Amino acid sequence: MDHDEAIDLIALQLIRLGRIRERTNAQIAAASHGEIEAASYSIIFRLLYDGPMRSGALAELLYSDASTISRQAAALVKRGLIERRADPADGRASVLAVTDAGRELATALRQRRNAMLDNVLRDWSESERIDLGRMMSRFVDDYEQARPGILTLPPKDSATAQPTADAQRNGDE
Repeated sequence: MDHDEAIDLIALQLIRLGRIRERTNAQIAAASHGEIEAASYSIIFRLLYDGPMRSGALAELLYSDASTISRQAAALVKRGLIERRADPADGRASVLAVTDAGRELATALRQRRNAMLDNVLRDWSESERIDLGRMMSRFVDDYEQARPGILTLPPKDSATAQPTADAQRNGDE
């Protein structure tokens, strides 16, 4: 397998994984009868990991826009999973924080997620699991670091670019 084939394989697997996750999230949303979007759960986990924060900071960490986070947070507040508190640094503003009910839900979700992943990886050795975790962490870290420049990458030069179907048909390689 050459360099381009390896990159193509990675890209295809990322697409497959994204679609599988989208479908799973849609099924989770359907099971909750639309009460909560699966994406909203990431708010709870991020707040548990990083602590209470303003919705703007949360939107940045989740690579989302403020209006989406606001809508999702409102649904979580309504369900009693997070709450708004006065910002200790500026009492005029508020921060979002996880409630006890949110912590309980996160524990249950984590157990379910870990059981699912344990099932997926049941035939993997412990060292393979560790390697996957390490390599995924590296990939996501590198992707996150490269992300700001991704849209400004120049196209491949014409010498290495694949010919288009029209060019092949017309012999314009």
